[in-house]
Amino acid sequence: MKEYKSDKLIDSLLNFLDTIWYICYMNKPLSKAERTKNFIIENTAEVFNKKGYAGTSLSDLTNATGLTKGSIYGNFENKEEVALAVFDYNHSKIRDAIQMQIGNAISFQEKLLVYIKVYKNLIRSLADKGGCPILNTAIEADDTNNLLKDRAAKAIIKWEKNITSLIQQGIAAGEFRQHINSRQIALSIIALIEGGIMIAKVTNDPTSMDSVLKTAESMINQLLV
Repeated sequence: MKEYKSDKLIDSLLNFLDTIWYICYMNKPLSKAERTKNFIIENTAEVFNKKGYAGTSLSDLTNATGLTKGSIYGNFENKEEVALAVFDYNHSKIRDAIQMQIGNAISFQEKLLVYIKVYKNLIRSLADKGGCPILNTAIEADDTNNLLKDRAAKAIIKWEKNITSLIQQGIAAGEFRQHINSRQIALSIIALIEGGIMIAKVTNDPTSMDSVLKTAESMINQLLV
């Protein structure tokens, strides 16, 4: 895989999205309850992503926010509701970073390679923040929490549909080969990315992610006519 000079770009983009989220949700006219909810979500996002739903305690939430138990449960029905809101927040940061770069890409090949570039740097930029929220939530909630499992499933399904759509548009534009099984390729790219993140995280070896992503990049390049 060729080297992308995007490490600082991805970090800057994620920080920029944090700022945009703050401007949109914290500075617009909101009720006190809405502002408090957003504050709780933002300040517990890293805690949930690192410790998971089961591993995050009420004291973790109060320590991260500086709020009392009554303040937290006065704005959320329970810990699960906080976790769901946090998943949406963590996932939206990654999704928005990808969509922003896809919007700036010209060819459909470049649009697909955005996923490779973003996730190549994601494992590093989010390594100390718990890693990929989709993978973390999917693994933890598989047999323990149906609501969180459903949230992760919907994120993956949407991801698959987005990649499938890009491939189909590339075929229609004459950029990609005809008779391609676009859904199979989309699912394979997702599996490689999430599998690469898992291997890199559990072995504490980010270079293994690079090796896996080379396969995903090669798969995308082979779509070209």
